Amino acid sequence: MNEAGPGLQDVATWQAHHFEAWIAAFNYWQTEIVYSGGDDGLLKGWDTRTPGTSLFTSKRHSMGVCSIQSSPHRENVLATGSYDEHVLLWDTRNMKQPFVDMPAHGGVWRLKWHPFHYHLLLAACMHSGFKIFNCQKAIEEKQEAYAVSVSHTLPNSLVYGADWSWLYFHHLPKTQQSFCSGSFPCSDPGARTADLVYNLKVVGQSPAASSDRLAADDKEGHSKPQSGGKPRTALQPLSEGVKSGSQLHTAEATICDCGLCLQAANLDINLLATCSFYDHVLHLWKWENR
Repeated sequence: MNEAGPGLQDVATWQAHHFEAWIAAFNYWQTEIVYSGGDDGLLKGWDTRTPGTSLFTSKRHSMGVCSIQSSPHRENVLATGSYDEHVLLWDTRNMKQPFVDMPAHGGVWRLKWHPFHYHLLLAACMHSGFKIFNCQKAIEEKQEAYAVSVSHTLPNSLVYGADWSWLYFHHLPKTQQSFCSGSFPCSDPGARTADLVYNLKVVGQSPAASSDRLAADDKEGHSKPQSGGKPRTALQPLSEGVKSGSQLHTAEATICDCGLCLQAANLDINLLATCSFYDHVLHLWKWENR
């Protein structure tokens, strides 16, 4: 894209894969770097300043690579997923081998890092539903260690899409109805609570810089990762509440849309959305990481 002229201008084009290309994703920390994955089973890295010449080509996935996301929290962490039913975490400084391999038991069509918790990775796993991976030890210690915080299968469906909401819950007295005002995340303060789920606008700082600041707060006690045993989680669909027009949250909770309110926010309550093939359904879920 070139801002010098109106509309879109083709700046560079090159042959990237032998078969269908499924995914392209920028490195959030080195924005001249873009990754691509294709049905040829290849993961490739490219420098847009020298188009057409790959920085690396990885055959580590055994089937088509269809999901890639750079971590907005940790500079050198990259997640990839494939039809081979594996999620791989990479250190972008050494793309010869991933530092963790996490079986997903379904083709990994989409990956999304949590906007605030650096260690949580949401995966849409087709016939295996969706999963939330806890990658804390893997990221911090570069160990082959991880946990599955949530694994949820939807009957008669293939989950192709999944994403986190960039909203977080802010507990206020019942009498206080106003929204906080701040720089990040930023949305229309006049919007109704239910509308914020759909109309969030993020402006100001880059995701990498802002999320890194929030991740720092995360380290100070907002997150409660499980160290063993069965994770204590509560996963609730919000579909019926939306259909009936009811509030998505209780009267005691509203949503804070600014980074300055993190101390009062409940960062363990999360909203996520999934969409699925065959049944044509989009679900909104509230997950409490207790």
